[in-house]
Amino acid sequence: MQDSVKQKFMTYPESIAVVLHEIRDLIFQVAAQNGITTVEETLKWGEPSYISKTGSTIRFDYKPKAPDQYCVYFNCKTKLIDTFKELYGDTFVYQGNRALVFELEQALPNKELAHCLSLALRYKKIKHLPMLGA
Repeated sequence: MQDSVKQKFMTYPESIAVVLHEIRDLIFQVAAQNGITTVEETLKWGEPSYISKTGSTIRFDYKPKAPDQYCVYFNCKTKLIDTFKELYGDTFVYQGNRALVFELEQALPNKELAHCLSLALRYKKIKHLPMLGA
């Protein structure tokens, strides 16, 4: 883990850090399953950020002003969130066309989130396909 990202994780409350580590691990697991060998990890806008050469940036964060939730962010200029809405409807809570919002106490929908992460990590290759090829 890059030092700046590690330092950011140290600022999160323990309960948030645990679930954000799960999402981080899921990003790398999904990348490996898709044959993506390099995922750049950095901070963008002060948030842990992940991108592959074939994909669109994925970020996540927790904000103290909403202490019971955290978000996974996607580039708002893509078709990602619109596609997630079509595929998964009420499985997720959406923040406009840029984020999936999760409550701290909710079980993470790993299968569905993994599919969304896969679409984001491969976005440049699939953006021309109807429903991103899903």
